[in-house]
Amino acid sequence: MGIRIALLSLCLVSGVAAAQVDLKGITGGSALPGLPSLDSSVTGNVAGTLQYCLKNNYLSADAASGVKDKLLAKVPGQGDDYKKGEQGVLTGSDGKTLNMTTISSKLRRKACDQVLRSAKSLI
Repeated sequence: MGIRIALLSLCLVSGVAAAQVDLKGITGGSALPGLPSLDSSVTGNVAGTLQYCLKNNYLSADAASGVKDKLLAKVPGQGDDYKKGEQGVLTGSDGKTLNMTTISSKLRRKACDQVLRSAKSLI
């Protein structure tokens, strides 16, 4: 309970509305249920988020570069959605967002792993 309150406080202090992402349970297990829903409507943002993860060494180039490139091939140009993802803002098809810069490094790594798994299903 204390961790959840601390994460909620961090979100509020950093300007992320608590309603944007449900952080319940993201400290345990391998999956992060607080991640927004990802489908083909947010392919550009997912590709940008993979680039963010690569640039910040949360994913290896071997694991993610090919997936990111295949996603980009499906997206005409690198629009605002890609740029937001590249800055660490993951926006889901459900309208929820997760600003990766506001969570701990450990959670960012888990989130990047989850985004990569989701991205593979989009190619």
